[in-house]
Amino acid sequence: MGAAKMSARRRRAVPWLVLGLWIVVLAAVSPFASKLADVQRDRAVDYLPASADSTQVARIQDRLPGGEATQMVVVYHRDGGLTAADRTTAADQIGRIADEHALTAEPRGIPSADGTTVMYPIASTEPGTDEKARDRLVNDVRDIARGGDGLGVEVGGEGALATDAAEVYNSLGGPLLYTTAGVVALLLIVIYRSPLLWLVPLGVAGMSEFLARAVAYGLNQGFGTSVTGQSGGIMTILVFGAGTDYALLLVSRYREELRRNERPYDAMAAALRGCGPAVLASSGTVAAGLLCLLAADLNSSRGMGPLGTVGVLVALVAMLTLLPAVLVLLGRRVFWPLVPRYGSTPKVRRSLFAAMGSSAGRRPLTVLVGGAALLGALALGVLNLPGSLKQEDSFTSKPDAVTAMGTLAEAYPERSTQPVTVMTPADRADATLAAVRGTEGVDSAREGRTGDGWTEISVIARHAPQSAGETATIKALRAELDGSYVGGPSAQQLDLKDTNSRDRMIVVPIVLVSVLLILIALLRSLVAPLLLVAAVVAVWAAALGIGGLLFGPVFGFEGTDPGLGLLSFVFLVALGVDYGIFLMHRMREESLAGAEPVTAALTALRATGGVIASAGLVLAATFAVLTNMPLVQLVELGFVIAVGVLLDTFLVRTYLVTSAAVALRRKVWWPGALSRAPEPPVPAERQPEPV
Repeated sequence: MGAAKMSARRRRAVPWLVLGLWIVVLAAVSPFASKLADVQRDRAVDYLPASADSTQVARIQDRLPGGEATQMVVVYHRDGGLTAADRTTAADQIGRIADEHALTAEPRGIPSADGTTVMYPIASTEPGTDEKARDRLVNDVRDIARGGDGLGVEVGGEGALATDAAEVYNSLGGPLLYTTAGVVALLLIVIYRSPLLWLVPLGVAGMSEFLARAVAYGLNQGFGTSVTGQSGGIMTILVFGAGTDYALLLVSRYREELRRNERPYDAMAAALRGCGPAVLASSGTVAAGLLCLLAADLNSSRGMGPLGTVGVLVALVAMLTLLPAVLVLLGRRVFWPLVPRYGSTPKVRRSLFAAMGSSAGRRPLTVLVGGAALLGALALGVLNLPGSLKQEDSFTSKPDAVTAMGTLAEAYPERSTQPVTVMTPADRADATLAAVRGTEGVDSAREGRTGDGWTEISVIARHAPQSAGETATIKALRAELDGSYVGGPSAQQLDLKDTNSRDRMIVVPIVLVSVLLILIALLRSLVAPLLLVAAVVAVWAAALGIGGLLFGPVFGFEGTDPGLGLLSFVFLVALGVDYGIFLMHRMREESLAGAEPVTAALTALRATGGVIASAGLVLAATFAVLTNMPLVQLVELGFVIAVGVLLDTFLVRTYLVTSAAVALRRKVWWPGALSRAPEPPVPAERQPEPV
């Protein structure tokens, strides 16, 4: 009796101890969670490849007198042609800018051939690498340079574009968090049909996001992990999406166990034993896939790996500790009005997934071939993807800097309006300057600052920014100038594209091998892991193909972000295998319990189909939140991942994986011991097509 009382006392104490520990941890990290925004960096060098020429140029510029230069172009334009008064206004305003700010050189106006436009390139070392100081400078220039009465004035250039992009990224945090939480809350209300239950996983996810921000800040301070607006936003999405998925699986199993166990504590312990291994394996797979991004050379991709992993692992810990503790403390009443009573049996409802599974079970080869053909047809849309995204096309609504770039492109078709920067050893500056001027495609070049053994040369190409002609000029300069570095905005875009191509060649195989090895260890099979990996790769290709069919014709996007292929692949493979683990793990449990292959496959689908569908909807919805963001690259990434998750949930998991398992029967577990186990007889009504 005394031991029983002690055991009961411990059962009551454990949830309170877990809850208290979480409160202490959250209180301890609260000063650090709020600092993540302070270390977020969205300068070009924070996204650029580590080894590229343009990265070296940006780093050397930091060491020149005055530090990094913020470059802008002030554009004055009148459709009918600039008047004498317009030119006077422009000169006065530029003079005031020069008086109030430290510029690297005296601004010179460059009129267009048609007389409608004059541009003033200006550069200042006043902000250095301080992004907030850069934004103040750009906004001050915009306050001074104003038009009116038909005179249009715009401020463009690299510095202005960076300020506009930073404004967008800084605005993402609040709206992204609130929108994601709102979407998850709405879906949980629909799924649980309870006025209280949805609050529990949502609240735990919110605490997870808070803790993840603190851990991400610690990684930045301890290991220099890059934190950008993009990686921070993806981390938030993963905390809510993956965390809610784990909560759905746990709550579903907990509801089952409450009917078998009188005490909530015992029911939760049984639920954790039942679904814990699958949740641990699935989160481990996602984390392993994301950590493969550390092999990328692109700073933004490499930094996203650790931050995404932090989001997934923190969500996992919260959903396996804090969520169970809160649910046990609240007891059965948290499920009101659909309270699972001890000893009761759930109402038998006609299951959509049972009907789907029956069709896959009766004609597995037909379903498998038809589904594969559909995915293959959708994947052909990849051929319609637009070309690489240009800087001016990266916003869903054009800010002032992008409008300025458009004005310059129309007014100066015969030359570039965006300088290419060459960094050369100071003792070779004269020879390099001569070589630059002699390079085909160069319109003009002049020497700039010198310091720390390097000299800066500003080059104007004869072709429009990011055009094929300017790209050829940049490549010619790099080939001609041995020992020098060629950078600038257009060179950065070229390096981003080239490095993403290189990263795909390296990261994709690493992701596939890592995920495959984890699946082999978990499922003790070779065929089943290969089946799951092939399925998620097909889903990725189909989702990207759907993007190709819609991005240009429907969304009106002028290009595709160079990193879309790699990032969408990593996320879809890692997250798609996540759901495959839920299904195949349950299928293996049924097979080990003695069920014949067809019964095992259909039982696993019925048991996990609903929770996988709910989890897929939540995850797709959280990534779909990105489609409401003002940056094209985020819209494209969110769209492809959301579509891929839906395809994976309702087509691949439900039909293709199930039909393949039915068709292969015990062979799906080859070469494990389960593949050699004798099969029970199959009921006549479930005899599938022969393989």
